[in-house]
Amino acid sequence: MHEMSLCEGILQVLEDEAGKQGFSEVRQVWLEIGRLAGVELDALRFSFDVVVRDTLADGAKLSIIDVPGVAWCLQCAESVPVEQRFDACPQCGSYQLQVTGGDEMRIKELEVN
Repeated sequence: MHEMSLCEGILQVLEDEAGKQGFSEVRQVWLEIGRLAGVELDALRFSFDVVVRDTLADGAKLSIIDVPGVAWCLQCAESVPVEQRFDACPQCGSYQLQVTGGDEMRIKELEVN
């Protein structure tokens, strides 16, 4: 389950930022997660609660911001929405698409004390 290691990475970022910015508690974490990122959201939520137990983020609320998938179609020369990798272009049916967005995962915002 790679969601567990993703949460361990998130916790590391939170601890690093707490040291830099001087906060001692994280109340809420907003994550932007692209639909093409390959992250199972239920597993991520479960893993987050397990990983942050007895840390500065114990009890923190995890909020997910959905980022739609976007690709550049070489045939249409247009940016088009995609639901999953290897989909056909919704405009022309071509499979010559290059993903340009929706495959990221980042911490967008924190609520801290």
